[in-house]
Amino acid sequence: MLFAFDLALIPIAFFFALALRLGDSWPGQYMHASQTLVLFLMALAVPLALTLDTHSIKLTTFDLRGVSLIFVAGFVLTFAGTAVNWALELGAPRSTPLIFGLVFFLLSVGGRVAGHSLLGWLEASARPKVPVAIYGAGAAGVQLLYALQRSAEVRPVALVDDSPALQGVIIGGLRVSRPDRLAELVQRGRVRRVLLAMPSVPRKQRQRILDLLADLPCEVQQLPAHAYLMNEKDISRTLRPISTDSLLGRDKVDLDIPDVARAYADRSVLVTGAGGSIGFELCRQILTCRPRRLVLFDISEYALYTVEREMRPVAAAAGVDLVARLGSVADRGRVERVLAENAVEIVLHAAAYKHVPLIEANEIEGVQNNVLGTRTLASASAAAGVERFILVSTDKAVRPANVMGATKRLAELVIRDLQTRVTTTKFAMVRFGNVLGSSGSVIPLFREQIELGGPVTLTHPEVTRYFMTIPEASRLVLLAGAFATGGEVFVLDMGEPTRIHDLARRMIRLSGQTVRDENNLDGDIEIQIVGLRPGEKLYEELLIDREGMLPTPHEKILRASERMIPAAEMAAILEDLEDALLVRDRFAVRAVLEASLGADRAAPLALWTPAAE
Repeated sequence: MLFAFDLALIPIAFFFALALRLGDSWPGQYMHASQTLVLFLMALAVPLALTLDTHSIKLTTFDLRGVSLIFVAGFVLTFAGTAVNWALELGAPRSTPLIFGLVFFLLSVGGRVAGHSLLGWLEASARPKVPVAIYGAGAAGVQLLYALQRSAEVRPVALVDDSPALQGVIIGGLRVSRPDRLAELVQRGRVRRVLLAMPSVPRKQRQRILDLLADLPCEVQQLPAHAYLMNEKDISRTLRPISTDSLLGRDKVDLDIPDVARAYADRSVLVTGAGGSIGFELCRQILTCRPRRLVLFDISEYALYTVEREMRPVAAAAGVDLVARLGSVADRGRVERVLAENAVEIVLHAAAYKHVPLIEANEIEGVQNNVLGTRTLASASAAAGVERFILVSTDKAVRPANVMGATKRLAELVIRDLQTRVTTTKFAMVRFGNVLGSSGSVIPLFREQIELGGPVTLTHPEVTRYFMTIPEASRLVLLAGAFATGGEVFVLDMGEPTRIHDLARRMIRLSGQTVRDENNLDGDIEIQIVGLRPGEKLYEELLIDREGMLPTPHEKILRASERMIPAAEMAAILEDLEDALLVRDRFAVRAVLEASLGADRAAPLALWTPAAE
């Protein structure tokens, strides 16, 4: 259609130009010359259009490049028409080809602009676009603006930036405004969504911006770093909710740590619980260190299948021997065979039952896996001559108030006790708090509840937790393992704890909705307090003794100096646990756990009563 349109413009533009040049005396004596020139120009236009490809430029993407190509076409036609008129002595007025070129250019460009506007109007009438404001007029904001101007879903209506140097400048047809104008635009309904396009802004400045945007009654999304360079049909699809790092106001940990690669390169590494959140990420990062062999060990067939399927092509590309083995860490025979067959040098023990309410009601299985399973794997590793054994622990092991925490604390004590009798294997533990995005994490749960329209459920308004991303935690676990000399309890610096109630309110506001409470009965989403679950604590801790902390070569990893249970007492505790497990006496199991932890346990006795069947 565009090809035919341009071809039809040639006689129209030429005779229009001739009429302008001659006025009432046209056509007269110039009819023959005009027809000859028109036929020549139309014949020339066919290969010219095919060469420049002007007819292939979509109307919805018509821009300065298309204008320049049409200008080139008009110039060539003008020059050729002038040359033919002079060479063949056709006698047409000399200025006619020049006027023709100008008229052809204006009509061709003007027709496309009109078509572009018509298509935009028809599309907007069929499906109204969401009016959005872009926060940030830097490189990312400008590229996002131009991309969204072609979006079928959103329509940029405002551009704001903190920089006074940019305020007042017109970019893409929008004048850059001060950020304080956003509140007015949102209140008037002219903006329904704010897109934060500042991927490299410092954390403090980003936090200040998020505090401003959190008070606006509209949805807030952000552009991921370098997302505007991705090959997407619609860049609006790369926009995502505010990241969990931004929600929590945390600094990211530098994950480019050479010591990690050196410690695991060309080694045979076993990861237990490889299909879990932490185990999966440990496997990913270990592969980047190019070990000789990576052994994936998990009791869940589906989890092991999933991690192997993802790791297999990565391992093949890195030249790493990948081995997947099903089994339980409590199965001594299976563990010994896997260690021997693969000549394992480093063990990362991430396999554990971690969900507090489930273990509170299934304490026998929790103790069997978390305590005795850890002892079985650790002793088998020592017997096999494993060089390094790293236990992944949790902040719930500090002054535990539930069965899960108690089992993890006993697992730590088992490892430290074993280190006193083993010199060939270096045992260490790494303790940290909640990881974002893991199974059971509160943030994905809150997002799901918000998408369903609420309510958002919270166990207690004063609950606080430490948070860290899965890649950060996993990388620091690997680094702490490289620091191990035997018997250490490493504690990751998790920053400041986060009040979960504040996190829930913030997520609701940044989704473009309001919290419904006694101060705002017309709000969108209610936060319901459902009460603490069995064994749940208001505050988690990372340290038993805050005075006994020692530094390590990395600022985010500390070393705790904590008491140990004498060997004879530890052996008696494990023997009592085995006796209770043998007869599956859950009351006896709880009694042993409570008595064995002594001063380490700070929970009220009421929390230690067996959960209802």
